Amino acid sequence: MTGNQGGMRCLTGGIVLSMLPALACAEQGASGHLNILYWQAPTILNPYLSSGPKDIEPASLVLEPLARYDETGTLTPWLAADIPTLENGGISEGLTSITWTLRPGLTWSDGTNVTAQDVVFTAKYCMTPDGGCQQATKFSDVTSVEALDDLTVRLTFAAPKPFPYGPLVGVETPILQKAQFEGCIGANAQSCTAQNTAPIGTGPFRVTEFRAGDVVTFEANPQYRDPDKPGFATVTIKGGGDAIGAARTVLETGEMDYAWNLQVDPAILDKMAAGGTGQIIRSFGTPVERLMINRTDPSPSLGDLRSTRDGGAHPFLTDPAVLGALSIAIDRSVVAELGYGAAGKPTCDILPAPAIYASSANDACLTQDLDRARQMLEDAGWVDSDGDGVREKDGGRLSVLFQTSTNPVRQDTQALLKSWWAEIGIETELRQIDPSVFFGGDPGSPDTFQKFYADIQMFTNFFPGTDPEAYLNNWTCKSIPTPANNWLGFNIPRYCDPEYDALAAQLAQTADLKDRAALARRMNDMLMQAGALIPLVHRGDVSAISNTLQGVKMNSWDSELWNIADWTRADEPR
Repeated sequence: MTGNQGGMRCLTGGIVLSMLPALACAEQGASGHLNILYWQAPTILNPYLSSGPKDIEPASLVLEPLARYDETGTLTPWLAADIPTLENGGISEGLTSITWTLRPGLTWSDGTNVTAQDVVFTAKYCMTPDGGCQQATKFSDVTSVEALDDLTVRLTFAAPKPFPYGPLVGVETPILQKAQFEGCIGANAQSCTAQNTAPIGTGPFRVTEFRAGDVVTFEANPQYRDPDKPGFATVTIKGGGDAIGAARTVLETGEMDYAWNLQVDPAILDKMAAGGTGQIIRSFGTPVERLMINRTDPSPSLGDLRSTRDGGAHPFLTDPAVLGALSIAIDRSVVAELGYGAAGKPTCDILPAPAIYASSANDACLTQDLDRARQMLEDAGWVDSDGDGVREKDGGRLSVLFQTSTNPVRQDTQALLKSWWAEIGIETELRQIDPSVFFGGDPGSPDTFQKFYADIQMFTNFFPGTDPEAYLNNWTCKSIPTPANNWLGFNIPRYCDPEYDALAAQLAQTADLKDRAALARRMNDMLMQAGALIPLVHRGDVSAISNTLQGVKMNSWDSELWNIADWTRADEPR
């Protein structure tokens, strides 16, 4: 079944029918070509080996999970026939297992059947040691995954799992085709280039070309379960450039239909949008722009031990006085207003949403207090003894290397923080790294955010869906990136506290929502009060769409491209 802009074509019983009324045939591909710009260019299309949405979201055109979250944050069946619950028998009485049933008749884009064995294999793929699975925390406490028949899969947990929707749910843990990936288990995972860049999927599109760090092209999946979708016949996701350039391609020149992640001065965005070519779309979920504080020593002299716990603690970024001073020296309202406008709110927490999980215990950081910051350092023995403006103690200087990805808003934020920290006697060297490198996850690169060869770094992270258990597991001891695990894992600060790990284990066994929320707030507060992370802004997601594009539902709980099968081109600009 194909579609083109010159007219509609349909296949019925193997015969091509032309010139029929629109209602007589399916409309897959009738909207022609779609141009999307992810200026942080995709480098892989396997979410299990990916470190960020720049890869995971483009992959969602092809790979799909059992269930995902819609634009309201509601868990919605996708490849599954329904959502398992206690009431429908899909979750066991003891909360130790969940049983999923696939929709009947699902096929991969190569025409073969999707079966429960593919689901079982996907779990095995991520849970196998040495595979470097970035989503391993989603499978915490899973002891077995078994196919009960061709369409039914049961996951069993080591202990009662009150929220069992972590594995194989959401954009980060889609189902892989066993036949394509069965040679890519464990240590072989990283070397399966063809599979990792052109996966066979169930989604509305399939990959036709992949150029890492540049462009991915797709065509409509002829095996897609809805014969009338997707609306577009082909899609190009282009990478490269920067956020402001991406905004311009939609809001001014009209050469692109969709531009993602527009960290751009809001006044500039509004001026661009006034031209009438496109519009800005926003939504709030869980993303927080934060500072990651390296609790280990990143000194190059340590060689392979730099930025590892084996290399020793950071010389001053475990001092509560220094961490507290760094935080209260920041005027978060200024950072939010100048960098994000209506799409930013100052925050002191890495878990600001949903509302039930939001803590108020750390709100003192919302008020900038330079005098108090100076006094904290003074009382802790950090003084400027030689008058050069930088405080010292025991032969050490308060001098930090502060790195982030290249981005105008982030560079403006860096400049603001550097000036405020200078006022309290902390010297700051700024460094910017190309986003494709910084977020690329290449274990051979010294410049990835996971290697963290700096003192402080800044970026945004978030969790899909509405339950933070897997997200909070990112700061357990076992989630620290190390040379032994190819620098994979999201415990970027190298924070490790047995009490925190115990709370994570307790959360995994707690069923009552209010009790879960209380535990989550405690874990958030531990991280904040330890100074492992310094939150800055609760970020809304900001993208731009062409005025000719319709059907887009901005989603901060899943992939922004989650319902791309429903997107179409309007005959006239709106």
